[in-house]
Amino acid sequence: MVRAGRWVAPCYALGLTLLILAPLLRPGYFLMRDAVSTPRSYLTGSALGLGEAAPRAVPQDFAVALASRMFDGGYVVKALLFAGLWLAGCGAARLAAEALADAGLPGQLVAITVALWNPYVAERLLQGHWSLLVGYGCLPWVAVAMLRLRSGASGLWGLAFFLALAGLTPTGLILAAVVALVCVAGPGVGPPRWWCTVSTMAIAATAALPWLMASALSSGSARGEALGAAVFAARAEPGLGTLGSLAGLGGIWNAEAVPGSRRTAFALVATAVFVGVLALGWSSVRDLPAVRPLLILAGATVLVFTLLATGPGLVALRWATDVVPGLGMLRDGQKWVALAVPGYLLAGAGAVLGLRDRLPPARAALACCLALLVVLPDLTWGVAGQLTPVQYPPGWAAVAAKINADPRPVAVLPADTMRHFSWAGSAPVLDPLPRWVRAEVLTTGDLTVGGQTVPGEGTHAREVQEALLSGAEPTTLGVQGVGWVVNETAVDGEIGAAAKTLTRLPVSYRDADLTLYRVGGRAPKVAAGQRRAAMVAHLVWLTLLLVGAGGLAVASMRRRVRD
Repeated sequence: MVRAGRWVAPCYALGLTLLILAPLLRPGYFLMRDAVSTPRSYLTGSALGLGEAAPRAVPQDFAVALASRMFDGGYVVKALLFAGLWLAGCGAARLAAEALADAGLPGQLVAITVALWNPYVAERLLQGHWSLLVGYGCLPWVAVAMLRLRSGASGLWGLAFFLALAGLTPTGLILAAVVALVCVAGPGVGPPRWWCTVSTMAIAATAALPWLMASALSSGSARGEALGAAVFAARAEPGLGTLGSLAGLGGIWNAEAVPGSRRTAFALVATAVFVGVLALGWSSVRDLPAVRPLLILAGATVLVFTLLATGPGLVALRWATDVVPGLGMLRDGQKWVALAVPGYLLAGAGAVLGLRDRLPPARAALACCLALLVVLPDLTWGVAGQLTPVQYPPGWAAVAAKINADPRPVAVLPADTMRHFSWAGSAPVLDPLPRWVRAEVLTTGDLTVGGQTVPGEGTHAREVQEALLSGAEPTTLGVQGVGWVVNETAVDGEIGAAAKTLTRLPVSYRDADLTLYRVGGRAPKVAAGQRRAAMVAHLVWLTLLLVGAGGLAVASMRRRVRD
């Protein structure tokens, strides 16, 4: 019976994950806003973080490019997303068991529900931040690893693995490292705090090598980061204000990437129920030495990013970004409230203890879980059916094949960064072409939000785009290193006088969706030394991930043998 009980929490976490992501089990590709998956991707300079754009998608693109050599890239992305959410649920149960054993299985089930069934998960899914959700799923596991390390148990392998896995994106790694460092403050009879801190920093620095190296080698700049501070600041939901929205794990900057139930005054009711469940457990867990640091982190996170969304906060953030461009990642304030989740899920688990004088643990857990599920009904079935896999028209594979046979730099029309494809649903999506071809695709990275354009880092791409829109001679494009031009004819967007240029270029492929023109120019190759340095950094990250996974597996088998 005890052995069977061990599977209840993982199965419940899997059930909620499937309830959220079930539509993505159908064949097809996850295309929604920032989420782009393609059948195959390649180790281009952009995938390694080299070039004009800031290295925001490393080592994510490297990992997907490697995996797509063996498996369809669409399945890789969906598998990682499923794994990320399931890890979040299982990690929530494990953290509750580790730090709040008295809550038992009922407390673990509430913790799983808090971790999985919340506005943060819904909004990041709708924004297409699948790799951020993988990092999100690692947060409770990082806390568990550090608590075990502090207690003298074997936690170093888990710390290495989950920090590396969270490091699929820079944001995920920073979130995980902060949680680990906060947990160092917990009690323990194991290694001293300084040793745990140094170990965490060393592992995190190793996991960060891909984007640290890319930042050092990249020719890009952070020119749009300060301007984007106000655009990407946390947004107040109806009846809540910014503080209430962030406290309820909502408030993403993009009002379109929000479940329907959070766009009305019902958001106030939902947040009140969510925070109410946490408040029930607050008094039961606030004095526990292992839990207190995570509760403090939760409160501080909500307050800090609420302040950064105010007028003075935005001024301070713009100033800090001008001084230290890397701080531009703080401008999307709502994504950082993930730091509150480890403390939140422990408070949720504590609700079972807070209600023990009124309800048996099983009934208390059932009441809390149902309350959390009911107030966010549209997280079910792919956020009310908005997450739907799509199929590419056949012309995309044909164009990719022609470019891959002669991988020269590619310019793309229309000029907009985001596209509305009739076959990909109503939400805009990033152009899939850069992740489908082995050539460099010239993109400016400019993003229009609410009528305001936030400039990207693509200086050379902008020059090429301006030449195209002005109807320049084809030889001008060739001199600028353009080898191909792809006109996505089924997409609305700015093309200016580009027809003057396109009519003078030979057509290599044409259908109702795409036209491929050959220019023939070649861009200078990335310096071999830079590419080798970037590859080494990525391979170090991959080695850390694999060694951590191996050590974690061995440690787990040893524990089972002892048990």
